[in-house]
Amino acid sequence: MDIRVLLAALGSLRAGFHLKHLLLGAVAFLCVADFLKRRRPKNYPPGPWSLPFVGNFFQVDFEQSHLQLQQLVKKYGNLLSLHFGDLHSVTITGLPLIKEDLVHQEQNFINRPMTPLREHVFKNNGIVMSSGQNWKEQRRFVLTTLRNFGLGKKSLEERIQEEACHLIEAIEEEKGQNFDPHFKINNAVSNIICSITFGERFEYQDGQFQELLKWLDEVTYMETSRQCQLYNIFPWIMKFLPGPHQTLFRNWEKLKLFVSHMIEEHKRDWNPAEMRDFIDAYLREIAKNSGNAASSFHEENLICSTLDLFFAGTETTSTTLRWALLYLAINPEIQEKVQAELDRVIGPMQQPSMADRERLPYTNAVIHEVQRMANIIPLNGPREVSADTTVAGYYLPKGTMIMTNLTALHRDPAEWATPDTFNPEHFLENGEFKKKESFLPFPIGKRACPGEQLARSELFIFLTSLMQKFTFKPPNNEKLSLQFRVGLTISPVKYHLCAIPRG
Repeated sequence: MDIRVLLAALGSLRAGFHLKHLLLGAVAFLCVADFLKRRRPKNYPPGPWSLPFVGNFFQVDFEQSHLQLQQLVKKYGNLLSLHFGDLHSVTITGLPLIKEDLVHQEQNFINRPMTPLREHVFKNNGIVMSSGQNWKEQRRFVLTTLRNFGLGKKSLEERIQEEACHLIEAIEEEKGQNFDPHFKINNAVSNIICSITFGERFEYQDGQFQELLKWLDEVTYMETSRQCQLYNIFPWIMKFLPGPHQTLFRNWEKLKLFVSHMIEEHKRDWNPAEMRDFIDAYLREIAKNSGNAASSFHEENLICSTLDLFFAGTETTSTTLRWALLYLAINPEIQEKVQAELDRVIGPMQQPSMADRERLPYTNAVIHEVQRMANIIPLNGPREVSADTTVAGYYLPKGTMIMTNLTALHRDPAEWATPDTFNPEHFLENGEFKKKESFLPFPIGKRACPGEQLARSELFIFLTSLMQKFTFKPPNNEKLSLQFRVGLTISPVKYHLCAIPRG
């Protein structure tokens, strides 16, 4: 009996020993396979060592990745390689290389990378992250439709001026007390693109629309968080687990449902002979292509394209304006110079218009300096290499994700006299406004932002209108901070201001 027990125990021990070695062998095999799979090709850009399966994921500080990147560039050079799971990325630093890739070799860098997270939400729909024929067709349609509904025309400028009056009224209601300008500014800016896409604006007291803006703010912040980016590495596991990525997906679905509801409302009284807005125009395009199975004009693309316009037309400009008020409140002497120029050139009663910009060089310089310092999209929109190519002697295989290092460009001491200081003189020469080649707040090439002209008009008219009517100051006994929050854009952390009416 004792011998049988002993033999059974030895057998069990041997089985456990074999299982342990089997598991260790499997792990070793997977690590070697992963190493061989991720081994850098010949002449591939250098970068830091990486871990099996996750790559450089745990070496990146997602709270200030754009700043950490500058240290890596100093060590590894102007073409820096990093990888995250199966996603291989190369960051390009320096204006000559950026122009070579995004202008001179543009045909090889025109696609967008499709990450699992983006695939889950949008697939290849919309205009921001789509590629290929779908992107070409959607972009062409969007550009034409935006022009038809006022882009670059006086009518749209008047709409921005009217919205600036609504924003001023909303701020006047604060009666000089401290308040958070975040969602008032979001609402004002968003109303411009909403008037184009949905054919209507939303009141600042509209509870449903305020909820919508909060969902938008949450997805902007959450999408680049460590937890959500982990989904891009292990989507087959993460989709079953709770966490912020599930909240992100729910918020995107809520935003898509809102757009879908607006589309259904349009369908009820849609008249193909009378185009009221972007949705109406897109519904007509769907009807024209109804017999074409290969057409990219379908309702899912309408939802995603509308949502892209809503997001891009709200988030970037409103974030820049929030930075502008913060910088001017922190630098009252610069705010005073802007107000003095406005008083001298257009006076306190005439509403600012785009025609005034050339006569307001200091104000124009301040707006450009806000964009330089805020640097709200520090890596630009990511691109994907569409065919094996070579840049600066380095080999970039098809499928590599390309990011452009705008932080280094906008803080280059060789280009800017005081790169880390808010200084409008960077854009002035003998009192006149001066353009700078090393200033790229908007994408360049064929992937240039369709709404760049709209964004420039909004920044100018909203900011000058606010400066004309108010002086923005920190609350009593409070010191304002330039701390930031990293998401799809870099935004200021929550802050309060006092808007003191000017006499």
